[in-house]
Amino acid sequence: MAKTMKEQRRKKGQTLAQSADRHKLYEQSVQDPALECKFIRKTFRKLRNRPARLLREDFCGTAAVCCEWARHNSKNIAIGVDIDADVLEWARRHNLSRLRPDDRMRVRLMQEDVREVRTPEPSDVIVAMNFSYMFFRTRAQLGGYFRAVREGLAGDGVLFLDAFGGYEAFQEIREKTCHKGFDYIWEHASYNPITGDMRCHIHFRFPDGSKLKKAFTYDWRLWTLPELQELLVEAGFARVTVYWEEVDDETGDGTGVYSPATVGAADPGWVCFIVAEK
Repeated sequence: MAKTMKEQRRKKGQTLAQSADRHKLYEQSVQDPALECKFIRKTFRKLRNRPARLLREDFCGTAAVCCEWARHNSKNIAIGVDIDADVLEWARRHNLSRLRPDDRMRVRLMQEDVREVRTPEPSDVIVAMNFSYMFFRTRAQLGGYFRAVREGLAGDGVLFLDAFGGYEAFQEIREKTCHKGFDYIWEHASYNPITGDMRCHIHFRFPDGSKLKKAFTYDWRLWTLPELQELLVEAGFARVTVYWEEVDDETGDGTGVYSPATVGAADPGWVCFIVAEK
């Protein structure tokens, strides 16, 4: 009989935090590759009247989106780009290894700077999710990245980003979300209103009382939607659209469906998609 987590911990003398895998926890608490890929597929087809086949995932980390993309259709190809060799190795061991051999052959991981990477052929879709592009903290840096992305797209290619905001985004706060077996804690540790610079941490807390503090730390600039749209247009994108989450009229909760919008609710916190067409 398989030993329980508690029995394994006692044998090893470890807490749950000490035995935890921070990348796996991140995937479970932050990412939803199936939702993102569905949105990308449906939106691209609606905009271009054809299926997207070659996807490039910038700042790919564990390459969860790449794997989901390849898994969905035998004609899909995915390229993951990240500058961190360690996380790419984790992706190979834990995610690519679980794909069927024919799916795995259609995923390529590249340790490159996303501003300088060159792929064998232009991408139908480039995605930069989980706000990772906010690593670029000046207009010159982020604009340069957007121009490089545009060059890497096919003639009718599309860039997909996510963004977050709301009045709580500018506050130094903590937000806890309960998951099975652990709590996820998102912290805005500092925010400078003069520069827009912010520092964020992800912590995890476990039922045995142990904690994985600062499992991830991000030094970002909190870019606003008007700034992002302006930079994308300046980079040469022909059309930039914000996709806002629809709300259930009865409950007031988000439906998980995102539609083009020019007006958004002034909520304390929101997440949306930005779609930039070449």
